[in-house]
Amino acid sequence: MPLVKLPRFPVHGACQCGHIRYRLNAAPVVFYLCHCTHCQKQSSSAFGESVKVRASDVEVFGEPAVFMVTADSGKTKRCEFCPECGTRLFHGRFVGAETFNIKGGTLDDASWLRPAGHIWTASKQAFFVISPDELAYPADPDYAKLSERWREMIGT
Repeated sequence: MPLVKLPRFPVHGACQCGHIRYRLNAAPVVFYLCHCTHCQKQSSSAFGESVKVRASDVEVFGEPAVFMVTADSGKTKRCEFCPECGTRLFHGRFVGAETFNIKGGTLDDASWLRPAGHIWTASKQAFFVISPDELAYPADPDYAKLSERWREMIGT
């Protein structure tokens, strides 16, 4: 299992045009790749990168636009994006939420990210190969196990 060398916090991120920026002041709770069909559409790629963070560790500068969508799990998901360039930035960020997901590709430097596992692999693209030693869930994951793997990867 690869070890993750965390960057010095805070780290920063933004949409493509820079209209919405954010600062992450502490290490994420977990980082994983989601292969659901919604994340494939959202990212225009094979998967979405989900950096789960504590809401109290993030400062957002600018006002993202919001829409709600029903995820593959059947749950309603709050999605936030830049109203200028359309870049998806956050999922699940709402008043009172303890955690939410930052889309990993929006970090200014994402070179340190290594996924703790993969979720919704039942709908993954056929060309993408997941190593047998990686955590992989065909649908809803065991977030506690993903978070435990992440903590091992970052050495805490």
